[in-house]
Amino acid sequence: VGYTIRFEDCTSPETLIKYMTDGMLLRECLIDLDLLSYSIIMLDEAHERTIHTDVLFGLLKNAVKKRPELKLIVTSATLDAVKFSQYFFEAPIFTIPGRTFPVEILYTKEPETDYLDASLITVMQIHLTEPPGDILLFLTGQEEIDTACEILYERMKSLGPDVPELIILPVYSALPSEMQTRIFEPATPGSRKVVIATNIAETSLTIDGIYYVVDPGFVKQNVYNPKLGMDSLVVTPISQAQAKQRAGRAGRTGPGKTYRLYTERAYRDEMLTTPVPEIQRTNLASTVLQLKAMGINDLLSFDFMDAPPTETLIMALEQLHSLSALDNEGLLTRLGRRMAEFPLSPNLAKMLIMSVHLGCSEEILTVVSMLSVQNVFYRPKDKQALADQKKAKFNQAEGDHLTLLTVYNSWKNNKFSNAWCYENFVQIRTLKRAQDVRKQLLGIMDRHKLDVVSCGKNTARVQKAVCSGFFRNAAKKDPQEGYRTLVDGQVVYIHPSSALFNRQPEWVVYYELVLTTKEYMREVTTIDPKWLVEFASSFFKFADPTKLSKHKKQLRLEPLYNKYEEPNAWRISRVRRRRN
Repeated sequence: VGYTIRFEDCTSPETLIKYMTDGMLLRECLIDLDLLSYSIIMLDEAHERTIHTDVLFGLLKNAVKKRPELKLIVTSATLDAVKFSQYFFEAPIFTIPGRTFPVEILYTKEPETDYLDASLITVMQIHLTEPPGDILLFLTGQEEIDTACEILYERMKSLGPDVPELIILPVYSALPSEMQTRIFEPATPGSRKVVIATNIAETSLTIDGIYYVVDPGFVKQNVYNPKLGMDSLVVTPISQAQAKQRAGRAGRTGPGKTYRLYTERAYRDEMLTTPVPEIQRTNLASTVLQLKAMGINDLLSFDFMDAPPTETLIMALEQLHSLSALDNEGLLTRLGRRMAEFPLSPNLAKMLIMSVHLGCSEEILTVVSMLSVQNVFYRPKDKQALADQKKAKFNQAEGDHLTLLTVYNSWKNNKFSNAWCYENFVQIRTLKRAQDVRKQLLGIMDRHKLDVVSCGKNTARVQKAVCSGFFRNAAKKDPQEGYRTLVDGQVVYIHPSSALFNRQPEWVVYYELVLTTKEYMREVTTIDPKWLVEFASSFFKFADPTKLSKHKKQLRLEPLYNKYEEPNAWRISRVRRRRN
């Protein structure tokens, strides 16, 4: 038995059963479209409808047509079975009763105005009035979970020593792993634990001893807006399928209760039955690149279970064309074929391949690996100032990409030590992951005979390479406030955690835009605007210095208002007055 995940392969020729992520199976389709090395494929958690599973549905449907002996099993706890069966040639449906206990579901009478406060009150009530059993509370993200843990801790403390102990345990992906494993430890006798988690605990994790689930009914989702060409994390109501999944978590060890902090009417009439498939709400550039690399050129007639909006598909094709991955006919170029070999987004793959020509692939390998992992810095609430001070030591004047490079290289120079990470508030788990990613990317580069060379002190090359992959994400300082993106003139800001926050350079490129309180650019690097034309001549060109742009032609000179003068008295030349 073996497994394969994005940057790690634990299989051998003897492997008979292989566990893998949907993304990895999709990559295997690149090499072997009919998946001849498998006789049975099982797609689990199909109701989650990730972008990879949706594309796999289409590819596997074709593979089954060509290979009648291939067995395909699609499984899920909450699934619209009839729809799936019709899509897969009226396949038979099996229902296997699960080993779950009955769960009592309680709704609120009125809609809640503040779900965070309501959920904490509910947790306190359960703790003080209900029989023993642990609690699982679903919230949307790290900020919210940290705040909830703090408030709950303070409220419990204020009740005095006579109240039974409540052990408060947060879970989200950025949490160091030793903190994450604590959620599986049973609570000491006489106390109760509450696990406050993101939707990671909906399906991926099963925690023993949970008898109570508190479900405020929200989740953070990545939503792509093709007009703006950006992803934004938006807190949205969950679907009925997700609500059922959450409720089911209370019935794993014994009969339980689920407290839904919304009305039954809202559940019945306002929630979608299933979540919107990811393929209909995210950026499709890397999916389109992979399909093109598999030789599927006609994307509009590809057999999607739920087709993505045409606008998003066209946007993805345009994006790949501007990166020179597709030619003017929309067919894959040699560069595009190479880009498809890397398990990276098209922009990162382009940046990595260009860095070979620019003579800084050693550095860009590290930068790409650091961008592929999340949350390099750890900023605990009680030591924020100290953490910021340590982070500032790494800051580079050229921007965040070089700051990430500096962090990795300092870790390397300190013999990859754990103590160094702890001291500098850097997540050891994240850096180790970046190291693994780097090794794998290095392997792919060796296979394709791409040289790994260092630029030494010449960091401008690194900036150029970043610019070559992310020229669409260029922004110029706006005289009024923040920055304006060059593509659509949208107002954006440098994130306070950026190395450039206090410098505010004239021209920058960013890795991604994140919409929180404002439109923030994440991971920003300074550039010379000439590079934009150099690396993206199909996208940018130099303006003609002898001509005014359309925008400037429309500007009119307006004098300040002076009530003692005629409106035209300021003019030097006489104005032709119209005769009636």
